[in-house]
Amino acid sequence: MPVSAVLDIARLDEGWILAPERYDPRRWRAAEAGPCLGDFVNIRRDQVSGKTAGARQYLVLDTGDAQNGIITTTKAPCVGTEIRSAKKRIRPRQVIISRLRPYLRQVAWVDPGLLNEQRPDVELLCSTEFFVLDSADGASIAFLAPFLLSTPVQTILAAAQEGGHHPRFNEHTLTTLRLPALLLKQRADLSEQFEQAVSQARAAYGTMRECVRDIS
Repeated sequence: MPVSAVLDIARLDEGWILAPERYDPRRWRAAEAGPCLGDFVNIRRDQVSGKTAGARQYLVLDTGDAQNGIITTTKAPCVGTEIRSAKKRIRPRQVIISRLRPYLRQVAWVDPGLLNEQRPDVELLCSTEFFVLDSADGASIAFLAPFLLSTPVQTILAAAQEGGHHPRFNEHTLTTLRLPALLLKQRADLSEQFEQAVSQARAAYGTMRECVRDIS
Protein backbone atom coordinates (compact mmCIF):
# COMPACT_ATOMS: atom_id res chain seq x y z
CA MET A 1 0.00 0.00 0.00
CA PRO A 2 1.42 3.45 -0.91
CA VAL A 3 2.50 5.68 1.96
CA SER A 4 1.97 9.43 1.79
CA ALA A 5 2.28 12.46 4.02
CA VAL A 6 1.13 16.08 3.68
CA LEU A 7 3.23 18.73 5.43
CA ASP A 8 3.04 22.47 5.75
CA ILE A 9 6.17 24.15 4.37
CA ALA A 10 6.97 25.39 7.87
CA ARG A 11 7.50 21.78 8.97
CA LEU A 12 10.30 21.07 6.51
CA ASP A 13 13.59 20.17 8.18
CA GLU A 14 16.31 22.79 8.45
CA GLY A 15 17.82 23.47 5.05
CA TRP A 16 14.45 23.10 3.29
CA ILE A 17 15.08 19.42 2.70
CA LEU A 18 12.63 18.00 0.15
CA ALA A 19 13.72 14.34 0.13
CA PRO A 20 10.43 12.41 0.47
CA GLU A 21 11.94 9.72 2.69
CA ARG A 22 12.71 12.40 5.30
CA TYR A 23 8.98 12.75 5.92
CA ASP A 24 7.92 9.10 5.83
CA PRO A 25 5.19 8.94 8.53
CA ARG A 26 6.48 5.57 9.75
CA ARG A 27 9.58 7.22 11.15
CA TRP A 28 7.48 9.48 13.38
CA ARG A 29 5.65 6.64 15.07
CA ALA A 30 6.17 6.49 18.82
CA ALA A 31 5.05 3.15 20.25
CA GLU A 32 4.43 4.76 23.65
CA ALA A 33 4.92 8.12 25.26
CA GLY A 34 8.19 8.02 27.11
CA PRO A 35 11.73 9.33 27.35
CA CYS A 36 14.03 9.37 24.34
CA LEU A 37 16.99 7.08 23.88
CA GLY A 38 19.19 10.18 23.93
CA ASP A 39 18.29 10.70 27.59
CA PHE A 40 20.12 7.50 28.50
CA VAL A 41 23.25 7.65 26.34
CA ASN A 42 26.03 9.92 25.20
CA ILE A 43 27.11 9.68 21.57
CA ARG A 44 30.89 9.30 21.45
CA ARG A 45 32.84 10.73 18.51
CA ASP A 46 36.50 10.37 19.52
CA GLN A 47 38.41 9.47 16.36
CA VAL A 48 41.82 8.03 15.53
CA SER A 49 43.72 8.02 12.23
CA GLY A 50 46.94 6.45 11.08
CA LYS A 51 48.69 9.74 11.75
CA THR A 52 47.55 9.95 15.38
CA ALA A 53 47.39 6.27 16.34
CA GLY A 54 51.12 5.75 16.71
CA ALA A 55 52.62 2.32 17.29
CA ARG A 56 49.90 0.96 19.59
CA GLN A 57 47.97 -2.19 18.73
CA TYR A 58 44.36 -1.82 17.62
CA LEU A 59 41.52 -4.18 16.79
CA VAL A 60 39.61 -2.41 14.02
CA LEU A 61 35.97 -3.35 13.44
CA ASP A 62 34.09 -2.84 10.19
CA THR A 63 30.31 -2.68 9.94
CA GLY A 64 30.13 -6.34 8.95
CA ASP A 65 31.79 -7.38 12.23
CA ALA A 66 28.70 -6.48 14.27
CA GLN A 67 25.38 -8.20 13.73
CA ASN A 68 22.30 -9.16 15.72
CA GLY A 69 23.73 -7.93 19.01
CA ILE A 70 27.23 -9.40 19.02
CA ILE A 71 30.64 -8.70 17.47
CA THR A 72 31.93 -11.78 15.65
CA THR A 73 35.14 -10.58 14.06
CA THR A 74 38.08 -12.91 13.50
CA LYS A 75 40.46 -10.07 12.67
CA ALA A 76 43.85 -9.81 14.32
CA PRO A 77 45.05 -6.55 15.89
CA CYS A 78 47.13 -4.24 13.72
CA VAL A 79 49.63 -1.48 14.37
CA GLY A 80 48.18 2.02 14.43
CA THR A 81 50.31 3.16 11.53
CA GLU A 82 48.49 0.62 9.31
CA ILE A 83 45.13 2.36 9.77
CA ARG A 84 44.16 3.86 6.40
CA SER A 85 41.16 6.02 7.35
CA ALA A 86 39.62 7.67 10.40
CA LYS A 87 38.12 5.29 12.98
CA LYS A 88 36.12 5.80 16.17
CA ARG A 89 37.36 4.69 19.57
CA ILE A 90 35.12 2.24 21.37
CA ARG A 91 35.39 0.40 24.66
CA PRO A 92 33.66 -2.49 26.41
CA ARG A 93 30.08 -2.03 27.63
CA GLN A 94 29.17 0.43 24.92
CA VAL A 95 26.60 -0.27 22.20
CA ILE A 96 27.38 0.32 18.53
CA ILE A 97 24.92 0.57 15.67
CA SER A 98 25.72 1.16 12.02
CA ARG A 99 23.86 4.01 10.38
CA LEU A 100 24.49 2.38 6.98
CA ARG A 101 21.85 0.01 5.56
CA PRO A 102 19.93 -0.56 8.83
CA TYR A 103 18.26 -3.66 7.38
CA LEU A 104 21.58 -5.49 7.87
CA ARG A 105 20.99 -5.31 11.67
CA GLN A 106 24.57 -4.27 12.42
CA VAL A 107 24.06 -3.67 16.12
CA ALA A 108 26.19 -4.98 18.98
CA TRP A 109 26.89 -4.68 22.67
CA VAL A 110 30.68 -4.40 23.03
CA ASP A 111 31.36 -7.21 25.48
CA PRO A 112 34.46 -7.31 27.69
CA GLY A 113 35.28 -10.80 26.37
CA LEU A 114 35.92 -9.46 22.87
CA LEU A 115 39.53 -8.75 23.74
CA ASN A 116 41.51 -11.41 25.50
CA GLU A 117 42.33 -10.27 29.03
CA GLN A 118 45.92 -11.16 28.24
CA ARG A 119 46.06 -8.26 25.74
CA PRO A 120 45.54 -5.05 27.76
CA ASP A 121 47.71 -3.24 25.21
CA VAL A 122 45.09 -3.59 22.44
CA GLU A 123 42.53 -0.84 21.93
CA LEU A 124 39.24 -1.09 20.07
CA LEU A 125 38.33 1.00 17.03
CA CYS A 126 35.37 0.86 14.68
CA SER A 127 34.20 2.29 11.38
CA THR A 128 32.93 5.87 11.44
CA GLU A 129 29.67 4.46 10.07
CA PHE A 130 28.88 3.35 13.61
CA PHE A 131 27.13 5.46 16.19
CA VAL A 132 28.87 4.74 19.51
CA LEU A 133 26.52 4.80 22.50
CA ASP A 134 27.87 5.21 26.00
CA SER A 135 25.83 4.99 29.20
CA ALA A 136 24.90 8.43 30.50
CA ASP A 137 24.50 7.26 34.10
CA GLY A 138 26.97 4.38 34.40
CA ALA A 139 24.30 1.68 34.39
CA SER A 140 24.43 -1.06 31.78
CA ILE A 141 22.95 -0.20 28.38
CA ALA A 142 23.14 -3.78 27.07
CA PHE A 143 19.32 -3.71 26.96
CA LEU A 144 19.52 -1.23 24.09
CA ALA A 145 20.95 -3.85 21.72
CA PRO A 146 17.77 -6.00 21.66
CA PHE A 147 15.67 -2.82 21.69
CA LEU A 148 17.40 -1.53 18.55
CA LEU A 149 16.92 -4.92 16.90
CA SER A 150 13.20 -5.09 17.73
CA THR A 151 10.67 -4.98 14.90
CA PRO A 152 9.13 -1.57 15.79
CA VAL A 153 12.53 0.13 15.92
CA GLN A 154 13.78 -1.61 12.77
CA THR A 155 10.66 -0.35 10.98
CA ILE A 156 11.44 3.23 12.03
CA LEU A 157 15.10 2.98 11.02
CA ALA A 158 14.18 1.46 7.66
CA ALA A 159 11.74 4.31 6.98
CA ALA A 160 14.33 6.89 8.07
CA GLN A 161 17.14 5.78 5.76
CA GLU A 162 18.07 8.29 3.08
CA GLY A 163 20.22 7.96 -0.02
CA GLY A 164 20.14 5.54 -2.91
CA HIS A 165 23.49 3.78 -3.15
CA HIS A 166 24.44 3.98 0.53
CA PRO A 167 21.20 4.48 2.51
CA ARG A 168 21.74 5.80 6.04
CA PHE A 169 19.65 7.08 8.95
CA ASN A 170 20.75 10.10 10.95
CA GLU A 171 21.64 10.66 14.59
CA HIS A 172 18.44 12.56 15.32
CA THR A 173 16.37 9.52 14.32
CA LEU A 174 18.38 7.37 16.72
CA THR A 175 18.41 9.64 19.75
CA THR A 176 14.69 10.47 19.52
CA LEU A 177 13.54 6.85 19.60
CA ARG A 178 11.06 6.46 22.44
CA LEU A 179 11.74 3.88 25.15
CA PRO A 180 8.55 2.12 26.32
CA ALA A 181 7.80 2.17 30.05
CA LEU A 182 7.84 -1.63 30.28
CA LEU A 183 11.31 -1.75 28.71
CA LEU A 184 12.65 0.72 31.27
CA LYS A 185 11.06 -1.27 34.08
CA GLN A 186 12.88 -4.37 32.86
CA ARG A 187 16.10 -2.55 31.99
CA ALA A 188 18.39 -4.08 34.62
CA ASP A 189 17.14 -7.65 34.16
CA LEU A 190 17.20 -7.45 30.37
CA SER A 191 20.71 -6.00 30.39
CA GLU A 192 21.94 -8.80 32.63
CA GLN A 193 20.28 -11.47 30.47
CA PHE A 194 21.73 -10.03 27.29
CA GLU A 195 25.23 -9.70 28.75
CA GLN A 196 25.12 -13.35 29.84
CA ALA A 197 23.86 -14.44 26.41
CA VAL A 198 26.69 -12.60 24.63
CA SER A 199 29.23 -14.04 27.06
CA GLN A 200 27.96 -17.56 26.38
CA ALA A 201 27.99 -16.93 22.63
CA ARG A 202 31.56 -15.62 22.85
CA ALA A 203 32.61 -18.81 24.63
CA ALA A 204 30.85 -20.93 22.01
CA TYR A 205 32.63 -19.12 19.17
CA GLY A 206 35.92 -19.76 20.93
CA THR A 207 35.19 -23.47 21.25
CA MET A 208 34.31 -23.70 17.54
CA ARG A 209 37.60 -22.02 16.59
CA GLU A 210 39.50 -24.45 18.81
CA CYS A 211 37.79 -27.40 17.07
CA VAL A 212 38.91 -26.06 13.68
CA ARG A 213 42.48 -25.56 14.93
CA ASP A 214 42.57 -29.11 16.32
CA ILE A 215 41.72 -30.52 12.89
CA SER A 216 44.11 -28.23 11.06
